[in-house]
Amino acid sequence: MNSILPSVSTLAVGARPARPNVSVVMVVYRTGEALVESIRHVLAEPLVDEFIIVDNGSSSRDEDMLRSLALTEPRVVLKQGHGNVGFARGANLGAVTAGGEYIVFLNPDANLQPSCVASLVTAFKGQPVPTIVGARVLNTDGSEQRGGRRGDVTPISTVLSFGQLTRRYPKLAGFEIHRENEPLPGAPVPMPTISGACFAMRRADFVALNGFDEGYFLHVEDIDLCWRARRAGGQVLFQPNAEVVHLGHTSLEHPVKVEFHKGVGLTRYFIKRADSLQLFAAAVLLAPAIMLMSVCRPLLWKLTGRPI
Repeated sequence: MNSILPSVSTLAVGARPARPNVSVVMVVYRTGEALVESIRHVLAEPLVDEFIIVDNGSSSRDEDMLRSLALTEPRVVLKQGHGNVGFARGANLGAVTAGGEYIVFLNPDANLQPSCVASLVTAFKGQPVPTIVGARVLNTDGSEQRGGRRGDVTPISTVLSFGQLTRRYPKLAGFEIHRENEPLPGAPVPMPTISGACFAMRRADFVALNGFDEGYFLHVEDIDLCWRARRAGGQVLFQPNAEVVHLGHTSLEHPVKVEFHKGVGLTRYFIKRADSLQLFAAAVLLAPAIMLMSVCRPLLWKLTGRPI
């Protein structure tokens, strides 16, 4: 979390609260048109005391917009000039800058809904250290998006879920990662893995876990963080009352490149957490299949018209 970065410039204006309660950290990289709307929703949230935008690389137009925002909105702190250092490293840079007791990590194509931040923060009451609280992630039509609540992500469950075998064969249903089709709870519930699109942590907990593992360039860093929180004796919660609309697939980067990073990240994660020879062998042997499935997914999305 304390990695050395290239030259970073910080742009901010006005006085922020001496002891902010809630900081939002957003990492931006070639986000596209969704960025403006996401920022608007953050600034409309009265519980946000501090809004840290880490610009890993934007168009000239977006760079100018972000600079103008940082010079006119007292809550905004803009970090620029360090280049595309990856999501995990960028998010850690934002977290180091944040002063809030709670940090909400938010994707730049996600729109906070009313009471989302309040619901995330209140869920920490009485919870152990460390605790991660994930939001209910919605599609634009109001349906629940895949990824907001997930089981334990293992090499076997990943291959079976990616290949849709868990849906075709009832005996394999227990290996399904995604749980968005399960009944919606009325209150926060333990969940092995939540979505990195919108989640909150106590700042002290994030620091104690040493932040995101910067060995992940893009994707899987959220899965890794949930695993490490559970392993440290903490809790991962899904908060159904905290809602965020996630547009998804808005990046100007080619989707195959994005999914390639996901495949690399999953392979790294499985090898990292392998605590036996059998699990290590499974991670290595299934790595080619996971990589192939990852890069093929964008093609299947085009053919089927829905996420796979």
